[in-house]
Amino acid sequence: MSEAGNSGTEKAAAYRVLARKYRPANFSELIGQEPMVRTLTNAFATGRIAQAWMLTGVRGVGKTTTARILARALNYKTSDVDQPSVDLAVPGEHCQAIMEGRHVDVIEMDAASHTGIDDIRDIIERVRYAPVSGRYKVYIIDEVHMLSTQAFNGLLKTLEEPPPHVKFIFATTEIRKVPITVLSRCQRFDLRRIDAGTLVAHLSSIAGKEGIAVDDDALAMIARAAEGSARDSLSILDQAIAHGSGAVSAEAVRAMLGLADRARIVDLFEHVMKGDVAAALAEFRNQYDTGADPAAVLTDLAEFNHLVTRLRFVPTALDDASLSEDERRRGADFAKALSVRVLSRTWQMLLKGIPEVQSSNRPVSAAEMVLIRLAHAADLPTLDEALKSLEGAASVPNGAPRSNGAPATSAAANPGPANPGPANPGNGGASVAQTRMPAANGGAQTMRLVEPEPMPAPFVPAPEPVADAPPVPVKSLADIIALADAQRDIAFKVLVKRCVRLVRIEPGRIDVSLTDDAPKMLLNDLTAKLRAWTGRSWLVSLSKEAGGQTLAEMESTKRENALLDAKSDPTVAAILARFPGAKIIDVRIPDAPEADAVEAEVPIEPATDEDET
Repeated sequence: MSEAGNSGTEKAAAYRVLARKYRPANFSELIGQEPMVRTLTNAFATGRIAQAWMLTGVRGVGKTTTARILARALNYKTSDVDQPSVDLAVPGEHCQAIMEGRHVDVIEMDAASHTGIDDIRDIIERVRYAPVSGRYKVYIIDEVHMLSTQAFNGLLKTLEEPPPHVKFIFATTEIRKVPITVLSRCQRFDLRRIDAGTLVAHLSSIAGKEGIAVDDDALAMIARAAEGSARDSLSILDQAIAHGSGAVSAEAVRAMLGLADRARIVDLFEHVMKGDVAAALAEFRNQYDTGADPAAVLTDLAEFNHLVTRLRFVPTALDDASLSEDERRRGADFAKALSVRVLSRTWQMLLKGIPEVQSSNRPVSAAEMVLIRLAHAADLPTLDEALKSLEGAASVPNGAPRSNGAPATSAAANPGPANPGPANPGNGGASVAQTRMPAANGGAQTMRLVEPEPMPAPFVPAPEPVADAPPVPVKSLADIIALADAQRDIAFKVLVKRCVRLVRIEPGRIDVSLTDDAPKMLLNDLTAKLRAWTGRSWLVSLSKEAGGQTLAEMESTKRENALLDAKSDPTVAAILARFPGAKIIDVRIPDAPEADAVEAEVPIEPATDEDET
């Protein structure tokens, strides 16, 4: 019993998680990073080995693993090879110790816990010494963006001119936080997210080595959930194997990750696009009852909406290994039937709705409200469709026969045949707004087409024909003032009187000069208002000539002349002499028309009661 127990304990202790057990040991096992491997291969072959490298990328793409493989390549030595090499098929003297992180000349440091200048000083002090057993002394600094500013500054000189036996390898997930002075001294490699198809093939190979039966749909779910990270995908696979007791099924992975069934997501998308609120809410509630997270359901819905939109422009996207057969087939059908405008509107609404669900204390209710908005918006016309319907209403009254003799009816009231015919010339070339699409249960359902027909607009009576009015003649600035008076545009009238000097005027053309205090837009306003008031186009240009007086200056001159004439009149002179201190404050000519009346505002000096008149 004790031997069996000890044997079981040793076996349990010897177990290593898949992410460590299948960690790449050479460049040929490093998946998804072919451009970097090709660059390093050429550099090592030509002897152009850099003094420092900067590895950047998201978590789990292989930054630390690449740094260890690179350190192994720098110190590669066998009985036949004694030089740096990227061909690591045969393990060298230092390879095992380097890959296990225990080599004396390969120093790994986590910058998250060694952020200060003292840690960098220790490195600077030790780089002067030659390596103990390897060819190069290699410093691997992980999460280098966590170093302090002083630490970065202290490293600059050594990084720029390191001893020939020292190499630096930095790794970071936040490349923007690394000073540009450090980046300029390093050879940078951006490790890419691993493609879903590559991840699926990698996971399938590992499952085969482990003797684990895994569904293809389960592998696709794991690859999608890993988001391009090999380490995350292996961790999820390890968890799924334990969850399924040695076998991995799609249902087990879905339950473990709280994901929605992708086929049911497609069903939910179809209900929303039909505008069937009841069916959409029922489908969502069923998915929630089986363990799906509300925010995850909407996220998967947004991903499928993006897939349908992408398939309209990139049909080869169907070759993605992470897609299920149901997604490929029905996604292609939706891409042919739905317009980009509808898909874009759905995408925007989902992007706004997902954060609402995630931050809500009632996520189920919030998700249902998002689905209701989506289903309601599926039947609404887009902005250009609404504008087309308004334009059509102005030319075709409600109930009036079209060019083919059929009454103007909406496609929602009469869906028409399953295969719409050519565009109807009576509605501006718009095709039928709806068509029939096969539903999941075999029935036919209505779906919006790529080019929907404008919605019918309410009846607008056509205006009664009126005879074209002759253009209003304009022969002077006074005519423009009269037009402004007729239009009750007092502000424009005042500006014309004060700021415009007439140079010449012809039918359809006016040359003017402006005063120094004239507004910059006065000429544009004058052109627009003359066109609107006279019924013809006018060319208003600014002349270099001085022009005549403004109307305000003319009125001021008339006032002064009238006052002088009044003062020289014998009767008025006698009255002024009879009442010393009296002033002329106004001159009016009773028989003159109102338009020619001259008003003067002359300051009145204080006078005694007997002096006023």
